[in-house]
Amino acid sequence: MVQKMNVESFNLDHTKVKAPYVRLAGVIQGKNGDIIHKYDIRLKQPNKEHMEMPALHSLEHLLAENVRNHLDHVVDLSPMGCQTGFYLAVINHDNYDEILAALEKTLQDVLNATEVPACNEVQCGWAASHSLEGAQELARELLTKKDEWKEIFVD
Repeated sequence: MVQKMNVESFNLDHTKVKAPYVRLAGVIQGKNGDIIHKYDIRLKQPNKEHMEMPALHSLEHLLAENVRNHLDHVVDLSPMGCQTGFYLAVINHDNYDEILAALEKTLQDVLNATEVPACNEVQCGWAASHSLEGAQELARELLTKKDEWKEIFVD
C-alpha cells in the first residue's frame, strides 16, 4: 500500500489521468471561513510530454496577468514543476463552469497577445527565457481540446 502524502497531487495516480483536463485538486477552509479551491489545469500528459520552459514561462505570465480580468477571486496561478500544467487557486468561488469559462477567455487573450507581460529584467527573474509564440501554441492546443477538459481519467 502506498503511503498517503501531504501534497494532494502526490496522491494522484498520474498513470490514470488523461490530459488535457481541469480538475478540482483541493478545497481548504481557513479559520475565518474563507474557502480556497485549487484547480489542476493539466496541458500535457504526465510522464509522456511536457511544456518547454520558454513557452511555459510566457504562458504563466500571460495566464497569471489575464485570468484576473475574467475572475475576481484569483489567489494565484503557478506552474507545476513537472512542466505539465498549472495550478489555479481561487478564494470563495466554487463554480467549476465559471472557472472553465474564465480559462477559455484567458486563453483567447493569450492568442491575441502581442507581447508577454512583465517580460523584462525589472519584473521577471529570468527575462531571457520567454516565447510568446510557444505560449500561443500551447494555448491553441488547450483550446482545441476544451470539450475534453472535464474528462480527467482514462476510461
